[in-house]
Formats: sequence, structure tokens, C-alpha cells
Amino acid sequence: MTLNDDALIKKDRLRFTRNKLSANLTLLAIVFNALYFVSIYTSDVGSYYYRLIIGISVVYNLLFMLIAFLASEGVKGYKMAYGYLLLALGAGQIIRIFILPMDAKNAVVHLEQTEQIVMDNAQFTWVCVLLVVSAVLCFAAGIIGIMKTGTLVKYQAELEKEAKGSGT
Repeated sequence: MTLNDDALIKKDRLRFTRNKLSANLTLLAIVFNALYFVSIYTSDVGSYYYRLIIGISVVYNLLFMLIAFLASEGVKGYKMAYGYLLLALGAGQIIRIFILPMDAKNAVVHLEQTEQIVMDNAQFTWVCVLLVVSAVLCFAAGIIGIMKTGTLVKYQAELEKEAKGSGT
């Protein structure tokens, strides 16, 4: 068995196996997103978290998890569009760092007769790490999905071309 045979076998296997790596990376991204929102929503500092931005954040988290799960199923079946969707979801996770966590880190609330910051440095670092890891997992899942789907599409085109050329 030569190196070319191994490469051909890998390409041929794509036709019969699912892209579990991209799907599992996406599911792991959902887990890190869930850890993020648990960390955010368990904080209760004055009335800071009783604002419209939190409602929007809750809705976004639900949409992220639903869309990411849909994308995990899509990339598992080698659908190119879902790979690009995962890249967009990853970018969204990075952008989120500059919305709620950054705002909460810089916010101060007045509690009785004291001032308190809403999010300390430790929590800010933790939630940023969770969002970055979620984003990296989405990026990896998307890139792997796009690459594997591209390889499969090219291979199937070659097979069709060979089938037409042989007259079968």
C-alpha cells in the first residue's frame, strides 16, 4: 500500500462516514458558551443585570446554542454552508467580549452607601477565556468542515467524471 493509496482511501471513506470531529467541536463550543452564561447570570450586583442588554444576551445565548447545534448536524453531513456559519458564530463569540463583559467590568453600582464594581478582573478573565475557547472551537469546526467538504466534493466530481468516461 503506497502513500497515494492511503490518501485515496481517506477520501473514499469520507463518502461513508460522518464528520464527527467538526460536530463534536461544535458541541464543545456550546458547552463553553453555557459555562459563560452561567458565570454571567449567577452574578447579582445591584440592579446592573436588570437591563435590556441582559435580555438581549439571554436571547442571543439561546440562538447561539440552537444555531450551533443545527450547524453541528450540518457539518456532520458535509454541508459547506454550515462550515461558514460556524466561522460566523466564532466571530460573534469574539465580538461578545466587547459588549457585556467589557461593559460589566467597567461598570460601578451604588449599593447602600458603597460603590462596587460589577465584574472583577477574575470573573472578566474567566468569561473572556470561555468566549475565546468557544470561538476557537467554532473556528476549528468550521475550517475542518469546509476542508473535508471541499475534499469530498472534489472526489465525488472525479468519480462522476471517471464514471462518464468509462461509459457506465
